Amino acid sequence: MILAHGAGAPADSPFMATLAERLEAEGIATVRFEFPYMEKRRADGKKRPPDRQPRLLERFSQVVDEVRETLADECQLLIGGKSMGGRMASVLASERTGIDGVVGFGYPFHAPGKPERWRTEHFPDLTCPMRIVQGTRDPFGKAEEVAAHEPELAAVRITWLDGGNHDFQPLARQKSSQQALIEEAARIARAFAESLAPG
Repeated sequence: MILAHGAGAPADSPFMATLAERLEAEGIATVRFEFPYMEKRRADGKKRPPDRQPRLLERFSQVVDEVRETLADECQLLIGGKSMGGRMASVLASERTGIDGVVGFGYPFHAPGKPERWRTEHFPDLTCPMRIVQGTRDPFGKAEEVAAHEPELAAVRITWLDGGNHDFQPLARQKSSQQALIEEAARIARAFAESLAPG
C-alpha cells in the first residue's frame, strides 16, 4: 500500500508511522512518500499550503508507476492515505488504472464547518473498489452527514471507528485509545485487501 500524508503533517508523523507499522503487522507492506510542498518544508522548515491538485496527483501517479515496476504481476497494489492523502488517492484511482484498491483513513468529505462543499464528485468514476475508515466524531464528515449523501457513495464502503476523531483519537471516557483504533483501521484494511483477492 502506498500511503500519502495529510495536508499538515509529513509522511513520518506519529499517526503515519503508527499506521504504517500496524499495516505491516497485518501483512501489508507500505511505501510512504511526500508531496512536493512537504519536501520543501522538510528542506527549509517553512510551512506552506499544499500544492494544487494536478501537482499532487502528478507526484502520486509517479510513485504508483515506480512501485508498480518493482512488484510481481500478481501482487496487489493498494493506494491510500490520511485525510487529503486519501482523497488524492481516490481522485487518482478515478483517473487511471493499475490500482487494485483504495483506502482512505479519515476521509475529508468536507472542510470542518462547511458541509455544503462535498468532496465526492469523482467517486462514480473510481476504477477500483474503495474503503473508507472514518471516526464517528470526525469533523470532516460525521455519520449523519455521510448518510445524507448515500446515493453518491454507492461505490464506496465506509467503516466507522466508534468515538474516533479525524486522527482516530477516542473520547477520554472510552475504554480505547488512538493506538487501538489505528490497529482496528489496519485490520479493516487487511480484510479489504483480502476481499479483492481473486477466488
